[in-house]
Amino acid sequence: MSKGIAGHVASTGEGLNIENAYDDERFNADVDSKTGYTTKTILCMPILIRGIVIGVVQMVNKHNGAFTRQDEDAFEVFAVYCGLALHHAKLYDKIRRSEQKYRVALEVLAYHSVCNSDEVNKLKKIELNNRIIELETIDFNGMRLSELEKPLYAAYMFKTLFSETLHFENDDLIRFVLTVRKKYRRVAYHNWAHGWSVAHAMFATLVNSPEAFTNTFPSLALYVSCLCHDLDHRGKNNAYMKSMETPLAAIYSTSVMERHHFNQTISILQQDGHNILKSLDPEEYKETLSLIKHCILATDLALFFSNKAKLNVILDRGEFDFSNREHRLLTQAVMMTGCDLVASAKPWSIQTETVKVIFEEFYDQGDAERLSGKEPIAMMDRNQAHMLPQMQVGFMRGICMPCYDLIARIFPKADKMRERCEYNAKKWEELAAEQKAKQEANGNKNGDDDS
Repeated sequence: MSKGIAGHVASTGEGLNIENAYDDERFNADVDSKTGYTTKTILCMPILIRGIVIGVVQMVNKHNGAFTRQDEDAFEVFAVYCGLALHHAKLYDKIRRSEQKYRVALEVLAYHSVCNSDEVNKLKKIELNNRIIELETIDFNGMRLSELEKPLYAAYMFKTLFSETLHFENDDLIRFVLTVRKKYRRVAYHNWAHGWSVAHAMFATLVNSPEAFTNTFPSLALYVSCLCHDLDHRGKNNAYMKSMETPLAAIYSTSVMERHHFNQTISILQQDGHNILKSLDPEEYKETLSLIKHCILATDLALFFSNKAKLNVILDRGEFDFSNREHRLLTQAVMMTGCDLVASAKPWSIQTETVKVIFEEFYDQGDAERLSGKEPIAMMDRNQAHMLPQMQVGFMRGICMPCYDLIARIFPKADKMRERCEYNAKKWEELAAEQKAKQEANGNKNGDDDS
């Protein structure tokens, strides 16, 4: 906007007819110097929509002489048509996005429903101990819990963390948790059981490191985000959503599923009798929702690497400070990743059982991609199932271990996750070595048979 003839026209909204570009002080010769082109004459007009400049259209170097008044009039008409075309394109895009949002909303409404009063009353009748110590360890196996126990324990964990610092209605909490459960789809891995497991990991981390966040809101955002971080997940990743041009991908350009999960969280809080945050004043409420959005978006693994790099630099310099907002936000982001990947830090029996379920979902996506004429990546290809141990080694060493190393630097009591992840990584390396030896043996045998 501040450079050249086009910048001047964009800034002022007035057309310019320049007979000799290099004699005009407003001319920017940078492009000529880079391309070797020589600009002589320029006719430049603003593109307007309702009197507002939205662009600039320009002609250079008329073949014969300078641009005339007749050229100006004709080009001004052309600029008007450009404005109309762009205006209608913009309107069409708005309509298309609205239609996509409408389709997603209908799809969600058709699939989900809010919890009913019978479910709420059933949960209210059950009393738990004041303290359930086994829940305070990362090793706790949520797989053995019944469908009744999971929401009951989710509410218990919320109360344990916030009953002394946050005012909320018990019925609202129960309704919130039960509706969160309903908003998870019955997919192989990214389901309610996974959401519960991630929330439990955060609960165990916060309970064992109470000094981490002295303010209630960061902890509140972390726990709620973990519980809701995969709401309405379809068992397909962001890459799939984009490549298949789904309605969700048309609405969100980045972190497609994570933005959808956050919007589903907001929709639950807006349901009558579900707002567990209603006692917060407007500023507190706004801050908490902002933190919840930050935390849920952080579960997009594509963001983990930059978060990790920034936090490591801060720690290496010895500058880390919980009172620094940027440091807190980076810590929350990495904690979300660590809890989302908690299966890698569970006892080996739980880890292997979970990996089977994860790859079942991966292979379902790969099958869908193949049916659409696309070749799935190795991790999603059930024809490459024999490579699972090697893939797990790469995942554990490339993502999980760096994540838990970082968390342990901030929360020494969380070192258990790092140790368990290291143990599991070595187990996968052993399996990968066995698989490789078996393949080599089969290769040698086939070679002998051929000879």
